[in-house]
Amino acid sequence: MTSILHEEIYEQPGVIQRLLEREGASVEKDTAALRGSFDSILIAARGTSDNAARYAQYLFGAHNRLPVGLATPSLFTLYNQPPRLKRMLVIGISQSGQSPDIVAVLAEARRQGQPTLAITNDSTSPLAKAASSAIILHAGPEKAVAATKTYTASLAALALFSVALEEDHQRLEQLRRIPPLMQETLEGMAPLLERVERYRYMDHCAVIGRGYNYATAFEFALKIKELTGVVAEPYSSADFRHGPIAIVKNNFPVIAIAPSGETASDLASLVDRLIELKSELILVSDRPDMLKRGEIALPIPAGVAEWLSPLLTILPGQVFAMTLTTVKRLDPDHPEGLTKVTETF
Repeated sequence: MTSILHEEIYEQPGVIQRLLEREGASVEKDTAALRGSFDSILIAARGTSDNAARYAQYLFGAHNRLPVGLATPSLFTLYNQPPRLKRMLVIGISQSGQSPDIVAVLAEARRQGQPTLAITNDSTSPLAKAASSAIILHAGPEKAVAATKTYTASLAALALFSVALEEDHQRLEQLRRIPPLMQETLEGMAPLLERVERYRYMDHCAVIGRGYNYATAFEFALKIKELTGVVAEPYSSADFRHGPIAIVKNNFPVIAIAPSGETASDLASLVDRLIELKSELILVSDRPDMLKRGEIALPIPAGVAEWLSPLLTILPGQVFAMTLTTVKRLDPDHPEGLTKVTETF
């Protein structure tokens, strides 16, 4: 029987298509009202949404030339010492919109007179109500505990907002072409996953990405941890060289996210070093020369702009983690010790 998680993973192309169709006009309108009212962005998020925020740091930095910081919600709640937020747009990202500490960050921003934006799957949630504007994900109910479709929808929402800020029609067209490429990626996974049985007894691994796909490394690792209990440590390829590479011994599993783009040569040189160390490599890429170097190759379609590649590169991660869960005879819909909505203060 197909799991709920499987169904939700394979819903994602349609979710992103629906989000772009339903939110495009309102995002354009809200962005026009916000433009010029802020010089930097602060993002409050937890868990999977925090990984979307990592993507936003590269996205808004590169394309909108805006510095992006990640909020420390404890300053707003436990310490009751919020920083001054002058000329900041404060964004809250939460699939449920329920976590009190994320809501508190936006409430304080509004108290200080700063613009706020919620990205959430629930238009009636406390987060949506706390914000001056919102982008609704339109992902439908997400019943599996591990978030998948709300993660990629959050990436797409951030991309849509970035495009609207820049008023870049060429990038908008690139974004609109993503849903069928997501479908192509997912359809290509099935014949590759028989080899996941090889990792049935894996209990630790590293996941490496850089640039826009630094976020993918964190989200890929999180899905493995949530679903299988395997200790999966995410790193940038730069940070990994600064010490953690010492953990790589014979057959140590390393997952590398290495699509085309500005980080490609850096990832390629790290893969060379990992091969020298006799690492067990799993590679996500659109480059045939890179894919052939892995024990398992997880391809994405070629020709995708690097700024949008995280919408594709995480899909093999989700499917790999789900498949490893079933190989380990675990329940992919109800990972032990987790709940769907986590409220932190």
